[in-house]
Amino acid sequence: MDGTTSRTALVTGASRGIGQAIAARLAAEGTLVIVHFGKDASGAAATVEAIERAGGTAHAVQAELGVDGDVDTLFAGVEAALAGRPLDILVNNAAAPPAGPLGVTTRAEFEHLFAVNVRAPYFIIERALPLLRNSGGGRIITISSVATRMANPAQTSFAMTKAAVETMSRTLATQLGPRGITVNAVAPGATRTPTNGAVFDVPGLAEQITGMTALDRLGGPDDVAEVVTFLASDAARWITGQVVDASGGLFLGPRV
Repeated sequence: MDGTTSRTALVTGASRGIGQAIAARLAAEGTLVIVHFGKDASGAAATVEAIERAGGTAHAVQAELGVDGDVDTLFAGVEAALAGRPLDILVNNAAAPPAGPLGVTTRAEFEHLFAVNVRAPYFIIERALPLLRNSGGGRIITISSVATRMANPAQTSFAMTKAAVETMSRTLATQLGPRGITVNAVAPGATRTPTNGAVFDVPGLAEQITGMTALDRLGGPDDVAEVVTFLASDAARWITGQVVDASGGLFLGPRV
């Protein structure tokens, strides 16, 4: 790679896990990537360093989502990083994790989930629209979850937030289509990352999940990042208003 960049992208929650993989994959395509982080400054620095070491270009921007003024703080950094360039790709990846089942989730946890997982992406998109490229170049991709199509009582409130952004993506696809902007969602399944690996070390859990997955393994961050990168590419210019399942076929039905 020669270090030149033809497109720009903002990836929220890019200091680790799936967001980090998305940022690195887009940068490998020659995209200038704005690496957003909430509190993990060292993780964001590691993301930027890895991208630059591979010959790419990235800038880290800090903003805690789900609090008053979050979008203003974020876009002050984004606009400085863009330095007058348009934004081509927005990936809403940052999210608060599941808080628990009905009867366990507190009102404060519930409100935090919706503030980070629904309110923040909605108003980030609104703020990004004047910056997004028109004429077939703009891409908005929001990370959802297979939790929206599975009945998992432990993730009721979390699944509600992800169902909300799927609906948002479909309706905004209609609204923004005349500008040539595509709007899609990507729904990962069970994805092992460096930060959640201990969860899958619970005896028998990984085997149980792979036994319900058509492709017979856990997912990794790169599996999701490849799908996002495709949707951000020109090859996906005719795809909009869709939820792309990137779960390896988790919980499709009985395996015989």
